[in-house]
Amino acid sequence: MNNGILLVDKHQGVSSNYIVQFIKKKFSLDKIGHFGTLDPQATGLLVLGLNKATKLSKFFLNYDKCYLAEICLGAQTDTDDLEGQIIFSSNEIPSQDNIIKVINSFIGTQHQTPPVFSALKHKGKKLYELARMGTPVTKEPREINIYDIEIMEQSFPKCSFKISCSKGTYIRSLARDIGTGLGIGCHLSKLQRLSQGDFRISDAKDINNVEMSDLIHIKDAFKGYEKLMLSPEDTKKFVNGVGIQCNKGTKLLRVFSENKFIGLGSIKKDGCIKQEFLV
Repeated sequence: MNNGILLVDKHQGVSSNYIVQFIKKKFSLDKIGHFGTLDPQATGLLVLGLNKATKLSKFFLNYDKCYLAEICLGAQTDTDDLEGQIIFSSNEIPSQDNIIKVINSFIGTQHQTPPVFSALKHKGKKLYELARMGTPVTKEPREINIYDIEIMEQSFPKCSFKISCSKGTYIRSLARDIGTGLGIGCHLSKLQRLSQGDFRISDAKDINNVEMSDLIHIKDAFKGYEKLMLSPEDTKKFVNGVGIQCNKGTKLLRVFSENKFIGLGSIKKDGCIKQEFLV
């Protein structure tokens, strides 16, 4: 069975679910899932888990991400991107210095309100479904961290920048908030995901070109984590979910038995390593 990670370079105009179903059919897979959706108009890195690797989503969803974004100043839309209807506009042209100042003011830890058109759920329904029904729901602001913003090009009304951020960050919401900060409205016009954790867009393939030879083994997907070799006795405990005393300093470990990768374990408060994933 093919268990591992595939990196796909998603093109514009298709949903993340379309990519998932295409790859599932192409390789006749039993299970497949993505580790972080991209909007249909967004492009770039989509990380897919195949078969047993689908259980790894809780790790990948926590990874930091990097995007290349383009925003359009002077108009706010109800979806916070170019797909929506304009709900506010302004003819005012702020200075370049002020644009840069406002954009850079978002670097750091903050609370961000997700878009009302998003895949987040409220009482079992996705927010974008409720918004399309005319009953939009605004979620509580969530803590995010924007580590860095590098402005790449600025020619009013467009501005493009590279942004590194934590999980849960909506670039559409950032575009909206930049517009609010400038007082002229703003929406996201382009978005490309460049990286997620240690995975890069340069290693991704178009869905028509990706092959099983591109599959990343689970142990290699976590190669940045420390390795733990277990004795036969401790292997039995680990496989059965029993905690094992461990003196390693990292929270997540790649676990091996007789030089064979058997899973992932995390160190709990009691100093014991417990099974998080089993091959």
